Amino acid sequence: MLTMTDNAVLVIRDLATQQDVAEEGGVRIAADTQAGSLTVELAAQPAQGDQVVDNQGARIFLDADAAELLGDASVDATVDDEGIVQFGFTEKQ
Repeated sequence: MLTMTDNAVLVIRDLATQQDVAEEGGVRIAADTQAGSLTVELAAQPAQGDQVVDNQGARIFLDADAAELLGDASVDATVDDEGIVQFGFTEKQ
């Protein structure tokens, strides 16, 4: 199952607070299998069938394809000087 670094927990919680996402909300990650990419967006709640990963109040919702693709990966997040958030995924060793 996907895990989050401490940075990712802080960034996701901050994003949800700044964007006024409901307490049940979080970041939704969906796989675009045609394009071979992932989309990341804030969501007020998980979509039907999403896998929910909750760590200290930071919530990630994974659609079925993203959950399968990411498997046991770890997600990290950083915010640059301009406030741009970037997510990165690494396989657990």
